[in-house]
Amino acid sequence: MDNENQTPRGKTGPKPKQLKPVEMLGLEIGRGETKNIVPPEHVYDLTALGLSSREIAQFYGVTDDSIRRNFAAEIAKGAVYQKIKLRRAMMKNATEHMNAAVQIFLAKAMLGMSETGSSENTVLPWVETEDNNNEDSQQDNTIGQHSDEDMV
Repeated sequence: MDNENQTPRGKTGPKPKQLKPVEMLGLEIGRGETKNIVPPEHVYDLTALGLSSREIAQFYGVTDDSIRRNFAAEIAKGAVYQKIKLRRAMMKNATEHMNAAVQIFLAKAMLGMSETGSSENTVLPWVETEDNNNEDSQQDNTIGQHSDEDMV
């Protein structure tokens, strides 16, 4: 058998993958042993997935303050993208998939609708228009107007 295709346990198969150095562009964040390269596009992608700056900092092993200070634009843009993506998904669920729960939520959130119904004891509002006022006044003028001949 070929020794090149054997794994350390003596079983045949492909060799384990070896890490290769790759050049990566990013900002050098941190000091001393905690210094890491953080690519701005990774911060944007992680924020767009919903990660907080604290979680991104933990992932890269740097402070939350360093991430927020050095990548403020990427964090803001990623957060906006996340909101847009969520709104698209909600609208699709409400309009194409006819999800009633999402429709109700969007009606409340976007249209200002509420579930408070009117009680039976509530008086409905009366709206006066000029047409209604003119008709009422004409009827009032004809009532009680009698000629002298009607009185005799």
